[in-house]
Amino acid sequence: MFLLRRMRRQLSSSRNVYATLSACAGISLFFLLSVTSYAHGVAEGDKGYIQEISGVNILPFVYLGAKHMFTGYDHILFLLGVIFFLYKLKHIGIYVSLFAIGHSSTMLLGVYFGTNVSSYLIDAIIGLSVVYKALDNIGAYQRWFGVQPNTKVMTLVFGLVHGFGLATKIQEYELSRDGLLPNMLAFNVGVEIGQLLALATILIVMSYWRRTDSFLKHAYTANVIMMIAGFILIGYQLTGYFVS
Repeated sequence: MFLLRRMRRQLSSSRNVYATLSACAGISLFFLLSVTSYAHGVAEGDKGYIQEISGVNILPFVYLGAKHMFTGYDHILFLLGVIFFLYKLKHIGIYVSLFAIGHSSTMLLGVYFGTNVSSYLIDAIIGLSVVYKALDNIGAYQRWFGVQPNTKVMTLVFGLVHGFGLATKIQEYELSRDGLLPNMLAFNVGVEIGQLLALATILIVMSYWRRTDSFLKHAYTANVIMMIAGFILIGYQLTGYFVS
């Protein structure tokens, strides 16, 4: 009987490992397909509309900003990593504000001064930010190097990088210089709206998940999946950079 129970436990453990690996592979494949479908893409309808208008157009740019942020898988992945183990709204507010300050600054400055940076390289660094945060969440830096990066500083720094990513996307619209500043401010407002919507969605899902026993059991696996997604994003963007 003892041997039978032991074999059953081993079989159950093997099934759990297999299920976890299958889930990782499936989610990673889905993410890869999503990346190859949408990365670097500016919707042709949006691009055509923006190229045809000039002057101050507040509402269209608010909409475009919200749409880009809410559907920006790379930004959302990083945001998920940032708030993954944050439980208090005060702490969430601090980190999200640092991220917002970072990406707002470089987005506005990058577009206004026409800073040209390869969007592939910027997006690869954004992928690196996802990998960094996933490793941070599983305590890798303390185990490997005996140090803990300043999480607030790193959130701000990667926010600056994400802002350059937004700036490269915006410049694909070939914006008119007429009304550029108010339009960019409107776009930034839209980005913040999209970020709040994405954050609210994440927090709702996370709040339900944290109430279950599976959260602590699978938090490590979730961050490993996040890390895999970040590496896939890095690989895809670097491939695009060297091939294009």
